[in-house]
Amino acid sequence: MEMKHCIVGDVHGEYTALLNLVAKTPKGSQLIFVGDLIDRGAQSAYVVRFIRKHGLPCVRGNHEEMMIEYGSKFVEAIENDEPIEQDNVWLKNGGIETLLSYDLISLRGLELVPHVFIKEFIFQFKEDIEWMKQLPLYLELDAAVHESGRSVVVSHCGIAPVWHMRDKEEHEKVFRERAMWSRLEPLDQAPIFNVFGHTPQKYSVDLHAHYVNVDTGCYIKKQEGYGLLSAYCVESGEVYSSGELHYELSA
Repeated sequence: MEMKHCIVGDVHGEYTALLNLVAKTPKGSQLIFVGDLIDRGAQSAYVVRFIRKHGLPCVRGNHEEMMIEYGSKFVEAIENDEPIEQDNVWLKNGGIETLLSYDLISLRGLELVPHVFIKEFIFQFKEDIEWMKQLPLYLELDAAVHESGRSVVVSHCGIAPVWHMRDKEEHEKVFRERAMWSRLEPLDQAPIFNVFGHTPQKYSVDLHAHYVNVDTGCYIKKQEGYGLLSAYCVESGEVYSSGELHYELSA
């Protein structure tokens, strides 16, 4: 039986949605993740544990990048008995929820308070940061050939416009920035079929002849048309989703 490759959108700590989605994908499928496993949702630690336990391929998203930078500073402050940061870009974009999911802090009003015995169980958080450092910016799937005949490239953001820069040292900074932070719609100018996330799409994945944006905003609970975790199957073109779309009821 042919192996099916199912590429999963931004999970953002929604562990229940991930389990629901996994149950709906074809048995034996190879799940591949576009990054942003963490932040915003309440169960980031469980999501990372699931991915690592099953050895599932994943690329680095901007939220992993933020956890690497600011999570490392958090660890350093704890280990040196220094005050932790109370305000940075990661904390404002879901980092608080991630620290809570690792059971490292409590909230006292708006203040982040490290747990008394935090040094004894911060090791998992540290190990997960080290794992994130090893995540690639993209994965090229030699075994999964799209019907277009192009190689399938999984990344966090659309990277077709900078695909030619991937192996050029002088363009490394630009390529990294575009791979993790760009919201530009990819043009049909590279010999790849690009599957990515990063920018939530309403109602369904954004499917085109040369790319798919598979992020359907699973963490967005209070806006109509979001609230799904989706996966795109390369071989069949099918889309699988974790549940029903969220619709805001009118007053």
